Amino acid sequence: MNESKKRVLIVEDDKEIRTSFIVIVNSSAQFSVVNGYSSCEEAIKHFPVDKPDIVLMDIELPGGMNGIKGAKIMKDKWPTVDIIMVTVYEDSEMVFEALKAGASGYITKSANYRELLIALEEISKGGAPMSSKIARLVIDNFHVNPNSPLTKRETEILQLISEGKTYTQISEQLFISKETSKTHIKNIYAKLQVNCKSEAIAKANSEKLI
Repeated sequence: MNESKKRVLIVEDDKEIRTSFIVIVNSSAQFSVVNGYSSCEEAIKHFPVDKPDIVLMDIELPGGMNGIKGAKIMKDKWPTVDIIMVTVYEDSEMVFEALKAGASGYITKSANYRELLIALEEISKGGAPMSSKIARLVIDNFHVNPNSPLTKRETEILQLISEGKTYTQISEQLFISKETSKTHIKNIYAKLQVNCKSEAIAKANSEKLI
């Protein structure tokens, strides 16, 4: 392998996807795959020999260790390695778990050939590649008060109320009954100690609840 190329390790249990990643990465003039494994346990075991610069890590993996746990162990033992989580998930909680574990980037499995190589290039330059939807989730989280008394569903409903949506529209958009949406709104009013939509929206904006 050309030693001037960045060494990439792939941890992905789907053989077809793993092979596809290997072909894509090896097509680049900047990167080469040193190995590919179907589990974190195998990747960690051979890490000292593989000596990767970058790890492309799936989240859901067989065995007792998922990609988030694997990423944390790798970063604890080899802090200079850069880890990009590659997953089907675009869930904010999963994003933050991965970032807290030490991941420096996060892209989805729907990323195309070019997006994958751009992510590798970006992380090798000290950047933090993320799909646009993931980046928006991260930004939105910083905008929302982390000490909000509202649940995730209540926050969604309050956001829709602020957009002028009716009970019916909220129910249709969130696939819940009109009665359920009314119950959520009643709970929102109680938690915020308000009596109407305008008061709820005013408080939500002043306290950054949406």
